[in-house]
Amino acid sequence: MLEQLLERARREADEAEVFWIEGVETPVAFEANRLKLVESKETSGVALRIIKGGRTGFSSTTDLRDVERLVQQALETIPFGPKAYASLPGVQESPLVKVYDEAVEHFPIEKMAHLGQSLLDSLHQRWAQVTWDGQVAKSVMTVRILNTRGLDVSYRKTVFSVAFEGTLIKDTDMLFVWEGDSSCRPIEELSGIRKGLEEQLELGQRVVAAPEGQVPVVFTQRGILGALLYPLLTGFNGHSVALGASPLIGKLGQRLFDPRLSLWDDPTMEMIAGSRAFDDEGTPTERVCLVDEGVAGTFLFDLQTAGQVGAKNTGSAHRTLGSLPSPGASVILMKQGNVPYGDLISGLKKALVVERVLGAGQGNVMGGEFSGNVLLGYRVEDGRIIGRVKDTMISGNVYKVLSSLLALTKESRWVGGYFCGPALCTDAVSISSKGKGS
Repeated sequence: MLEQLLERARREADEAEVFWIEGVETPVAFEANRLKLVESKETSGVALRIIKGGRTGFSSTTDLRDVERLVQQALETIPFGPKAYASLPGVQESPLVKVYDEAVEHFPIEKMAHLGQSLLDSLHQRWAQVTWDGQVAKSVMTVRILNTRGLDVSYRKTVFSVAFEGTLIKDTDMLFVWEGDSSCRPIEELSGIRKGLEEQLELGQRVVAAPEGQVPVVFTQRGILGALLYPLLTGFNGHSVALGASPLIGKLGQRLFDPRLSLWDDPTMEMIAGSRAFDDEGTPTERVCLVDEGVAGTFLFDLQTAGQVGAKNTGSAHRTLGSLPSPGASVILMKQGNVPYGDLISGLKKALVVERVLGAGQGNVMGGEFSGNVLLGYRVEDGRIIGRVKDTMISGNVYKVLSSLLALTKESRWVGGYFCGPALCTDAVSISSKGKGS
């Protein structure tokens, strides 16, 4: 059917591409400390992109029975579609990236339910006053891309994920804790998730006032992901470059960050949830250096944005079934430092630790600005964490933060299968709070 669609589109267009995706997701959901739902959701669909007369047409459907209609819909969008700045890719050699494990596909649902319930039971024994929700899930996805230049590539990916959150309510105070993990392999050892949840609960029992004035701020790995990565990666995104909006335009090769900072996007890492051998246009993926010892390296491009600015395509295209491709990051790696996390905390007289942030995408994101409420954060006093802060907001500019580093920790940690790096400490963040201690 896909070949038939491509041949039909070939007769009408200069170039054509068929993108097909099929998936099965099986979540085992828990609510209020109990198993709530077990289901299996199947999805499939196809998207057609055509280039004719220098412009791009697009259509998509979850019903493959009417090939003619899909082609006609794509043709109808041609007058309104974007200018095509590049040809579709031909046959190229892709790296071998393993992202499929049959053990995930055949992992018993009963065992998934047992894993989740066992974790909840162990947590409930110590933290009976906490309400626990979460899920253990597995998914299997198949992607195939064909085009009129002879490209025909496909891959299968499995993802196993575990995520749980707890809510502790005391009078008007609410404490939210969260921990999770994902992999292309089964996750059967949940002691790390339990430990993370319990540490957050222990540190958050006491509510204290946020530190005042210009004090160091420690972003944990989850804090980095929640507050800093989005505005930073917006600047490295080829779409921002094509719009002329990235503050990094004309500055590649310059030292813009602390020399201890190195950052990569590496979709070629095996068995990582964000990895893949080729992007959503069929271009082979590669390890892209964004920052090398403080020096700005390379932007992330797909075919369209690379063609717009005359740059090399980095194989960074992402898409949903209902949208044209656009560039983005896949697996972000940050080089660790040399300071143990415990030593970092013990060496701080007064500081704020940011674990989770809510609404950090506000402000002039294109310019690197961020601001948001600290959903979970702690106050450091005389080298130790003394309690959790409330009603506290942080703001700053990611370029100033990453050029004003006080430390990068020795320990690296994965967050969500899409980011791995150290915690960092900076003195370039503004703190405002109306929270009071208790």
